[in-house]
Amino acid sequence: MRLALPVCIALGLWLGAGPLVVSGQPKYGVTVRTVSRDGLAKAKTYQWTESQPSPDKNVDALIVAAIDRELVARGLTKFDSGRADVEVTYRSLSRTDVTATKDRKDGAFREFAVGTLIVDLTDSTSRQLLFGVRMDTPIEWDPATIEATINGAAKAMFEKYPAPPPKR
Repeated sequence: MRLALPVCIALGLWLGAGPLVVSGQPKYGVTVRTVSRDGLAKAKTYQWTESQPSPDKNVDALIVAAIDRELVARGLTKFDSGRADVEVTYRSLSRTDVTATKDRKDGAFREFAVGTLIVDLTDSTSRQLLFGVRMDTPIEWDPATIEATINGAAKAMFEKYPAPPPKR
């Protein structure tokens, strides 16, 4: 008797891998996905390209301003027209995480908001990703503190930006 391929795969996963249960708390913080020191060392100018912006226009403006500040602090100049060395995009999303263990006396799980910000710097000629960084962090959607939260996230992300190579 021959089992169909999907049944064999499912059976193999079930027998070999055990249950596909994710446990534990997700890791939060900054993750650098890609870094090209040489490509970034050559970059002097940047410009924004279409991204997946925050649906909240105020939050979008805060994110763009925070990233602009970090790029300028690293010696890049913003171009509004023409062709820059680097194209910048960002994506943001929010989700709700739930604690993996019951941490309250009433037995309820705790839910909390998590914000994700992804920034990509791409070579405008080769389309090679030069710097890709992601930040996942629990957040509070308090209008009084959201700007500080965004600025702190951008700062933490760009702390991972490589220093320019030493001059010889």
